[in-house]
Amino acid sequence: MAQAQTVARSATAPSVAILGAGVAGICTAIKLKQAGNTNFTIYEKAAEIGGTWRENTYPGCSCDVPLHMYQFSFDMRPDWVKKFVFAADIKAYLESVVDKYGLRPFIRFNTEIEEAHFDEPSGLWRLKSGASTFEANVLAAGTGQLHHPLYPNIPGRESFKGVSWHSAKWNHEYDIRGKKLAVIGTGASAIQFVPEIAKEAGDLTIYQRTPAWVAPRPQREFAPWEKSLYRAVPWLMNLQRYKIYWSGELLYWAFHNQGEKIKEGVKAEMELHVKDPAKRAALTPDYEPGCKRVLFANDWFPAMDRDNVHIVTRKITRIVEEGVETDDGKVEKFDAIVYGTGFDTTRFLGPMKVTGLAGRDIRDAWKGGAEAHLGMTVSGFPNFFMLYGPNTNLGHNSIIFMIECQANYIVQCVEKLRRDNLAYLDVKAEVQRASNQSVQDDNAKSVFASGGCTSWYKTAEGKVTNNWANYTFKYWWRTRRPNFAEFTLRSRSGNAHPEARGQGATVAAQ
Repeated sequence: MAQAQTVARSATAPSVAILGAGVAGICTAIKLKQAGNTNFTIYEKAAEIGGTWRENTYPGCSCDVPLHMYQFSFDMRPDWVKKFVFAADIKAYLESVVDKYGLRPFIRFNTEIEEAHFDEPSGLWRLKSGASTFEANVLAAGTGQLHHPLYPNIPGRESFKGVSWHSAKWNHEYDIRGKKLAVIGTGASAIQFVPEIAKEAGDLTIYQRTPAWVAPRPQREFAPWEKSLYRAVPWLMNLQRYKIYWSGELLYWAFHNQGEKIKEGVKAEMELHVKDPAKRAALTPDYEPGCKRVLFANDWFPAMDRDNVHIVTRKITRIVEEGVETDDGKVEKFDAIVYGTGFDTTRFLGPMKVTGLAGRDIRDAWKGGAEAHLGMTVSGFPNFFMLYGPNTNLGHNSIIFMIECQANYIVQCVEKLRRDNLAYLDVKAEVQRASNQSVQDDNAKSVFASGGCTSWYKTAEGKVTNNWANYTFKYWWRTRRPNFAEFTLRSRSGNAHPEARGQGATVAAQ
């Protein structure tokens, strides 16, 4: 094994290892720099930054959050072309942000952290990547939820003699023109790429397990005068962000109180574009809007109306050499199969092995489903923070808002370590339990926990591990300042910090 490479540490700036150079990692690094701490390293598994916006390059890949809420609040740009932008636009924005804030010297590319172990005597996280090892006082995981492709558990998948790929690993070398294609899955990615490939494919068959609620997306281009106005009066961009933010909060309310109106609107849109009654029946969900992710697109239903597009709702029994076999015994032959089956979302932190105090494995801590206090800290894993962690995904607003809340919280915790010369802070088990119970109580009252559908929001056992089932301003309120009474604080002498003695859980529903 290569000699350990130790990140420089000082009493004034705890070292921070940030995992991932996507939105979360970039935001955390900027917030640390703004707080005066440059003692951090971003470990990025790939050769480029961008996270999910680097990984997903399928045709039509775009963001369904209006751009004023899908850029950092501290770096708003006036020159966007459209209200909803494509993946390449977001990646270009992130690249420019990295350069603007001078982050490239802090990034170690092609370095995937495979193991992270907390060493209690030293108060250090020891990280392993291949033959290299690293150390840091604080570990901040910005590894996200949407980058490990999930393939369906269909027998015979490897036996197919044609070409196949997952939407997150798009095969740009394959010429689809005139080909007979199968798409398995109709989730958020398929809603975007199917209309694009339907234009060129000779024949396209979609194997659908469950239809989605697909609402119109109010796409538009910005007029030149709007962009000029934003350049001249930058605070107008913040005003627009404010308006979009509160519209998102109202959307959360609508999911819980106006499901019938959403249904009516989507069905009207479908009837407008899809002439075939059989196709309309196949495309109509039988569950409440929001139980699964509500999707936004303007070209999905027109694509479904194309003569070369077919919808199959029968169960796939296996993949064979020639194509796909369904439970009626019919085998359909294809040139290529595209899996639009989403991501492994409930197995947080991906394949990385994380061990905390007394060698406790985080997978053991999460046997009943992942959880964390405020989606960030896990008891028994000191100085460890997650961004976009358990129960912080949204169905109604922008994840960037949540990530900024988390980055601000983490920076304050790092400053606490520096200011009080602490070895570590570790959220108390009873605090985590109370925090998780509050979240699960919210979820139990929400459409996310509905028994009428399965979704990537919850485990196979039914525990909602991904979504925040409340208004995001409540999350901001709870994370605006860490309550250090909720943590065990350990001084560098090895004793409990006086501030932490005798303190109990204070996180009950706030």
